[in-house]
Amino acid sequence: MSADSATSDLFDPEPAPPGKVRAFLRLVLIEHSVFALPFAYIASLTAMQRETASVHWWQLFLVTVAMVGLRTFAMACNRIIDREIDARNPRTAGRELVTGAVSVRSAWTGALVAVVLFLGAAALLNPLCLALAPIAVVPMVVYPYGKRFTNFPHAILGLAQAMGPVGAWLAVTGTWSWQAVILGLAAGVWIGGFDLIFACQDVAADRAHGVKSVPARFGIAAALYGARACHLVTSVLLAWYGVATGAGTFWWIGLIIVVVAFLYEHSIVKPHDLSRLNRAFFTVNGFIGIALFLCALLDLMVRGLAL
Repeated sequence: MSADSATSDLFDPEPAPPGKVRAFLRLVLIEHSVFALPFAYIASLTAMQRETASVHWWQLFLVTVAMVGLRTFAMACNRIIDREIDARNPRTAGRELVTGAVSVRSAWTGALVAVVLFLGAAALLNPLCLALAPIAVVPMVVYPYGKRFTNFPHAILGLAQAMGPVGAWLAVTGTWSWQAVILGLAAGVWIGGFDLIFACQDVAADRAHGVKSVPARFGIAAALYGARACHLVTSVLLAWYGVATGAGTFWWIGLIIVVVAFLYEHSIVKPHDLSRLNRAFFTVNGFIGIALFLCALLDLMVRGLAL
């Protein structure tokens, strides 16, 4: 892209199509917040149970705003930075920045609003959250570039997602917690693992255009084995978190549900058959996050958390 066209993208008068906000929300897949929010809620509520045994709804609201704001910023940056790559991939050629349904200026505006909401929520939570907030932003911007210089961009995504539970615990207590780190690692390895599965559908396009990923470099079978290993590690980390926080029966029921869901997820995606990949990626992983959160909430309530 020439400098003139890049400048034109940013500063030319922008049309105002109807449903601009709706198009932006489609661009950033706002509904996918369901993947990261449950782990942040588990961390927040566990910290609340240990601190005061009651839910602080204002804090929980601010954690939600911070998580959704940061994720929205990350997705907008991802779409902006990758728009030329997306245009060359048949699967992603219909994305809003490629088709013009959302302009680059609108995407940057949405990203700026989202990061301001994130920083504002962090500031209202406590000084430590605000001081550490810029650190959380860095991997969100680095991740889209990762596929240009490493075969393991999924690890950068996992690191970015691992910060959520740690930040949520800090939001409640204002102090560091190794239990939150364990939960954060579980979330990061889980999301990195299913990103390996998701990337399998783009192998042909990625290889053709020099986009780096584990499936593109090592093949689909290797990526699926890597995803299985990630989800095994996730299960171990969730068990470790349960022990570290003195979790009760409902937590362990939730872990069993997660393990069964992982087994199902990996049974329906094969190197020679990716026809059910979307079910594995969207449906199963959405279910995992919600099921684990509900079981964790029941466990915390049994242990004395007052709503």
